[in-house]
Amino acid sequence: MHGDGIMSNKVVKAGEYKIEFELQRKQVKNINLRVRPDLSVVVSAHPRVPYRFIEDFVRSKSHWIQENRERIKKLHQQDHNVSYSSGENLLFQGKKFRLKVREAKKEEPEAVQLYRDEIYIYVKDPGNFLGKEQLFHRWLRQQAEQVFHESLERVYPLVQQLGIQKPWIKIRKMKTRWGSCSRKRHTINLNTALVKAPPECIDYVMLHELVHFNYPYHDSSFYGLLTLLMPDWQDRKTLLHSQVRCRI
Repeated sequence: MHGDGIMSNKVVKAGEYKIEFELQRKQVKNINLRVRPDLSVVVSAHPRVPYRFIEDFVRSKSHWIQENRERIKKLHQQDHNVSYSSGENLLFQGKKFRLKVREAKKEEPEAVQLYRDEIYIYVKDPGNFLGKEQLFHRWLRQQAEQVFHESLERVYPLVQQLGIQKPWIKIRKMKTRWGSCSRKRHTINLNTALVKAPPECIDYVMLHELVHFNYPYHDSSFYGLLTLLMPDWQDRKTLLHSQVRCRI
């Protein structure tokens, strides 16, 4: 996302457990480790950090890696178990809404409506899973357009005095991250699924990407500014990862 360097695939043995991981050599201060939604492990470290030190670090995190892989598997199962049937819960802006599926009348267009704590899906064929899924995701994207721009309006004043111009927002599906930014195009790309998260988590992702316009790497300068502007960003990040499947 932000200037990846040399990458290579490595294996570390922790007891009887083998950990395969992708090593990225980048201009970062600390060793960073994360588990992607596809369960693969990626580690980023400065080119000067000895590989033996990285091995020991990964080995010490073996229990954490296994726990996070199990958590991601459960989230995958939850996503795959959605059948868009009445009575199911759908997540939107950090809240669970009870789904109600209704048959649309012949003269009425198919639509999704939000009413109090319920989401109504009006379709011609209530038994058509693909039709309901596509309709809901189109609605979700439309909502994301408004929600993300509202977030930008809330967060942008925090960085306006730093010489960062207000960026364009683009929305698209992403498999492995919540957002990214293009400094060249002055654009922030956001994952459509982020609209499922609470507003404070969306604001965190927005600010994260805005700060990257001044600091492209996840180094001490980046996190220093992020912490100054949003002291509770780590709590927001934890909440985000606990509620919705994805990473940044």
